[in-house]
Amino acid sequence: MEEKYNQSVIEATVREVLKQMAPHQKITLKEAKRLTEAVEQESARRGQQSVIAVCNPEGNPVLVHVMDGAFLVSFDVAVKKAYTAVAVKMSTMELAKLSQPGETFYGLEQMDNGRICILGGGVPLKVGEKIIGGLAVSGGTGEEDDSLAIYGQSVLKEIL
Repeated sequence: MEEKYNQSVIEATVREVLKQMAPHQKITLKEAKRLTEAVEQESARRGQQSVIAVCNPEGNPVLVHVMDGAFLVSFDVAVKKAYTAVAVKMSTMELAKLSQPGETFYGLEQMDNGRICILGGGVPLKVGEKIIGGLAVSGGTGEEDDSLAIYGQSVLKEIL
């Protein structure tokens, strides 16, 4: 009996170690739901009605959540911000600075069939250096949305 118990403990330990060693390839729907819930709670606490979008590393939406009272336009903006964050591998706030006249990426928002969005609020989601998806918030100012997206990044580790 003890040998069987020890074997179970060893197998469970090995599975856990392998799980931690295996690179997390993409955010799952289950993880996106938990992340969105955390960002929604923080958005509500701040008095902001937001649209929260999570995409996979290819830029395709995994989940788009619309809070009651959010602006209609925020849906498309959030989806584009999430796409942009993974497409350029940086926050949309950072990209916005680099897209000003005379800067490196000036005019970038005109490319990619209008999918690029240079408004603050989109961030890549990473495990180590690997991008597993993108998170975007739309509904406030660029700074407010960026702050909520950064909050989402900060709680990602607890969610995965």
